Amino acid sequence: MYKPISDLANHLINIRQLSDLTSTYSYHIYLLATDMDGTLTQNGKFTSQLLNTLEQLSAAKIPVLIVTGRSAGWVSAISSLMPIAGAISENGGLFYPSDNSDPVTLTHIPDLVNHRQDLAKAFINLQTYFPQIQESADNLFRVTDWTFDLTSLTTEELQKIGNLCQQMGWGFTYSNVQCHIQPPGQNKAAGLLKVLRQYFPTYFPEQVITVGDSPNDESLFNQRYFPISVGVANVRNYENQLQHQPKYITTAAEGDGFCELCSYILQNCQR
Repeated sequence: MYKPISDLANHLINIRQLSDLTSTYSYHIYLLATDMDGTLTQNGKFTSQLLNTLEQLSAAKIPVLIVTGRSAGWVSAISSLMPIAGAISENGGLFYPSDNSDPVTLTHIPDLVNHRQDLAKAFINLQTYFPQIQESADNLFRVTDWTFDLTSLTTEELQKIGNLCQQMGWGFTYSNVQCHIQPPGQNKAAGLLKVLRQYFPTYFPEQVITVGDSPNDESLFNQRYFPISVGVANVRNYENQLQHQPKYITTAAEGDGFCELCSYILQNCQR
């Protein structure tokens, strides 16, 4: 199912061979779009190795976009404090450019007050079936979605919650951090495609390497949108739950896997 990372030097992640995919274009510049928790973090923390890697990517003129399920309030700081080109929050809900300009809403919400009330009602309905679920602390800082803690939910229970959300007219996804009730059609790939069109129009999806580790990253693994996707090794924990699988997988897990991938990119980068 996966091509091992050891083969990447002879396959697509080698920048020299990535250029074969875009041979019709007159330039070969690439962009990394990556999940954060479980992909950039190591045991829940940013490491000095990660920060050094992001600095090297920035120096090599390789833009990095973080695409995370974290809340708008949380991501507004990340986008301006880290050496990245920007960050997408709430699984495709909002975009925060790195230049501290105002956030861009990627999901159309005509009435935010009613939207939040409707999300709260959907969550209360879920609690009638699963009384153990608890609202996440970061809901105070969210705009487009509603989150609750994973607690001890089984795969079967998560599937049932997804079905219930669909019946109520909502989308649903989850990560290694929390569960998300969200507008239908809102996902990381949809949000990323909008950001690419508006803010990075010279980049084609074939020039974007998407990276992730869990079910809310599945849309980034959809080759219909992004042909070159990479899962860090811990994505194997969800192997049976993903309809769309990453094209490549690293040998190392979490942030170490991301840095492993970036070492191939940086070693083979040509301008």
